[in-house]
This record gives sequence, C-alpha cells and structure tokens, in this order.
Amino acid sequence: MQVAIPLYPRFTALDAVGPYTVLAFAPGWTVTFLATEPGPITDDQGTLTLTTTASYADVPRPDVIVVPGGPGTAEAVGDKAMLDWIAQAHEHTQWTTSVCSGSFVLGAAGVLNGRKATSHWGFVEHLAGMGAEPVSERVVEDGRIITAAGVSAGIDMALTLLARATDDATAQAVQLAIEYDPQPPFDSGSAATASPAMKERALGLVV
Repeated sequence: MQVAIPLYPRFTALDAVGPYTVLAFAPGWTVTFLATEPGPITDDQGTLTLTTTASYADVPRPDVIVVPGGPGTAEAVGDKAMLDWIAQAHEHTQWTTSVCSGSFVLGAAGVLNGRKATSHWGFVEHLAGMGAEPVSERVVEDGRIITAAGVSAGIDMALTLLARATDDATAQAVQLAIEYDPQPPFDSGSAATASPAMKERALGLVV
C-alpha cells in the first residue's frame, strides 16, 4: 500500500509524523513525503525540517493520501499544484484522509463537497464554507474519506484507516508496537469540557 503525505511550509509536525509512524509500521505499507519538488520543508515552529523525497509528478496514483494541517494551510489552500494533484489522485485512491486543518486543503481541492468532515475544534465549523458538513468528532468517516480533529487525532485516524484497509488485528499490533496507550496527566484535551479562558489560551498557541 502506497501512502503519500504532501507537505507545505508551516505544517504541524505531529499532523504528518503521527500518521507516518502508524502507517510506516504496517507490513507492506510505504509512506512517502512529497511536494512540488523534492527538498526540505519547515514546520510551523520554524525549527523542524522534513525532507520530501518525491514530487507530485512522481506519485500520481497513491493508494492513500494523508494531508496534514497547520498554520500554513492558509496559504496551502491556494497552492494550485498541490490542489490539482490531490483532486486528480483522489480519483484513484482507496482512502483520502486529513489531519486537523488539512481538511480545508481537501475542501479546497473539491474533495469534501457534500461530505461529513472534521478538523481542529477551533475551526471545524468553517468547513461548511468548503462544501463539507462539519462534524465535531475526533475521527470522521464518510466513505473512503477519513478526517481527523486536531493534531494528535491523526494517530487515531491512522489506526482507524489501517483497521479499515487491513483488519483490526493489524491495527492493534501496530498500536502495541508503538505503545500508543494515552494516559495524559491532565483531563484538558477536549474543547467540550474546557473553560472559555482555556479555549482562548489554547487557540493562541495554534494561530
């Protein structure tokens, strides 16, 4: 199974690396980071750079697309080369997916018209403007399109995808291999239970 993850300046690292780690551990799966041209792409913190090893032209028909999010999506939704590639590749994918604000890139590519989709809690309602039906859930499946909420939800999305594409046992084996057993020290990861002050503080970190 060939997975393609397009990168763009100011992507959020975990959006890309979380799903990458899950899917790269799956037997028989290969994951490629790509862009208009191979080379370094720097994340939203300006301190981490990933090197894309292929161009869009090199991977015209991946089995899976994973579009990460990040502050850079504000510019990425106008990146014609990436949007054209997503639209064309989506015609042949088995699964087209996104993490966080990456769903806005899918929307800009015309992939989410009439589809249920999610994104980061701070922006999910704006998906309606991209033709999608916003859903405030951690992972949303609509046919062969799977979207994840903010950042860390990309790991859950990738495990969900792996289970759908293979079987539950394979996804569970990968989950155990990467020891993904979240036990956070605070119960503050959901906007549904956060105070207005905490939401404002958190949004200040991602925009």
